[in-house]
Amino acid sequence: MLFARRLTTVCMVFLGATFSASAEGSLSSSNPLGDDVNVQIVTMLGQEISALRRAPTERLSELASIAPKKVKRGWFFGRRKKDPVEDFSHTKASLARMPTAHGGADWQCLSEALYFEARGESVKGQFAVAEVILNRVDTRSFPSSVCGVIGQGSGNGKYACQFSYKCDGKSEKISERAAYKQMTKIARIMLDGEPRILTKGATYYHSTAVNPSWSRKFTQTARIGVHKFYRDGRQVSSN
Repeated sequence: MLFARRLTTVCMVFLGATFSASAEGSLSSSNPLGDDVNVQIVTMLGQEISALRRAPTERLSELASIAPKKVKRGWFFGRRKKDPVEDFSHTKASLARMPTAHGGADWQCLSEALYFEARGESVKGQFAVAEVILNRVDTRSFPSSVCGVIGQGSGNGKYACQFSYKCDGKSEKISERAAYKQMTKIARIMLDGEPRILTKGATYYHSTAVNPSWSRKFTQTARIGVHKFYRDGRQVSSN
């Protein structure tokens, strides 16, 4: 019980300090509210000392040996803090450290769209394409779901699709599993609310290999990898 005795001594020292502070306060002024608080503190400390004296030595040793948990850098109350814009990471290494991604229909639609539309892009470019899709979801003139945005126009002819792979007549077969796994992680990150900081609200993009006439009607917001990104000034997306 040596540990309990030492702990009790510490508490008694604290009690003495509390009494001293109370005495000094009573000499300087009369404060009934402060007296009540002091009484409550002394009562609680007395209850704690009593409880400690009854606790088994093994339990006291266990409590004394528990070290405080280390706080992860970049985390706040169990959640990852958003990185500043200038430090936002878009690398294969950061994606490789993530666990396997899972999700529902929107996650699957976004993963497939990124695979067929942007798997040859840089990681940053892949995030940018994801931004465009989610910006469309948040824009009134487009469908309100990820799958709706990606499938818009399909079934109405080869050039009616908003995303060409949906109307090119080719089989939507995923053959590069490693690339697809990376797309699933990007889709998960973006659907979980990662800030859209790359395309400045863009709702359109095209390859730098082409120069479509519609691009002249919109404002170019970014050029990332092999894609140019545009925003329609008449539309407002929340991101």
